Amino acid sequence: METPFGWFWNDQFWLPENVSWGDLKDNGTIKYPHLEDFYYVLPFALVLIVVRGFFERFIARPLGIALGVPTKHSSVVKHNAFLERIFTKETRRPDGNRIKGLVKQLDWSTREVEKWFRKRRFQQHKVKIDKFTESCWRFGYYSFLFAYSATNIPQEKWFWNMSLYWHDFPFHSINSSISNLYFFELSFYISLMLCAPRDVKRKDFWPMFCHHIFTSLLLLFSWVCNFVRIGCLIIVIHDIADVFLESAKAFNYAKWALLSHCMFAGFALSFFFCRIVIFPFWVIHSSMVLSWQIIGPFPAWFFFNGLLSIMMALNLYWFYYISKMVLKILRSDGLKNEKDIRSEDDDSDSEEGSEEERKVEANGANHQKIPNGS
Repeated sequence: METPFGWFWNDQFWLPENVSWGDLKDNGTIKYPHLEDFYYVLPFALVLIVVRGFFERFIARPLGIALGVPTKHSSVVKHNAFLERIFTKETRRPDGNRIKGLVKQLDWSTREVEKWFRKRRFQQHKVKIDKFTESCWRFGYYSFLFAYSATNIPQEKWFWNMSLYWHDFPFHSINSSISNLYFFELSFYISLMLCAPRDVKRKDFWPMFCHHIFTSLLLLFSWVCNFVRIGCLIIVIHDIADVFLESAKAFNYAKWALLSHCMFAGFALSFFFCRIVIFPFWVIHSSMVLSWQIIGPFPAWFFFNGLLSIMMALNLYWFYYISKMVLKILRSDGLKNEKDIRSEDDDSDSEEGSEEERKVEANGANHQKIPNGS
């Protein structure tokens, strides 16, 4: 690979034995993946951010308002300059001793002080209309990605034969469908990382941010090393669960309970089948076992499979919480009391005086919700 960082692109690290970058040069009929194919990914990611802003403001927000999605918080905390100073400069979550001191200083009850801080924390969260617009954008783009991949990739003759993922590796030519899919996927995940500071903050913010990083690395690495066949399979089986997830959240914010429940069921089933069954027993098995037998290991091979292992660990992390949610539903009266599929921070999203808030006040516990599976 002709680059000023030739030492970095060492053939012995990136490619199998007896293969060099010079062997992977394009000709009139064959094209191989090259890093320069992604030079326009960052500009396109910025374009996606602009398109997202337009979509959320002029399409998703009016739609949400028409569906009755709340545009304001259900309750607003009464301003108290003294507590506000403590909240902004000292702590958002005072401990027991601090609360006892505030009870004496304000002549309030313990319940009143705890309630003020809880409602003040909740007031910092985005309102439901903002969460609705975010879910609509992700649902729309994930739907596009899945429709594109499911329409184009399974038509490849190698898609249904796992051994063909490695025979004659790395001399696997690519076409426009594969390059476009990688381009759209990588641009989207970069846009998600750039937008992370302004998006809804949830309990699994850091695992989700790490997921975006490792997904981007996996896309880049599989492209450079020409692991594109196994990479395309990973894309196909991972995007479908996110379509169900984001639609379930959007319907939940709009209070379309039946559709939200159906989409959640689709999310749980697709997540289990695609990410807990197919991903480890087909994809990882092919990448670790079949490839070892056919092409043999090399340094980049270990790194690539390490990324797959991290992705699997994240899938198991989210599946643990999904399983808890499913068990909770089976033991209760269904989803009628559930809020968002992923919780936003640790605080209740319920209105003052609701059943959920009374539970929080009585038990001092927070309502458990499901993290995102993407």
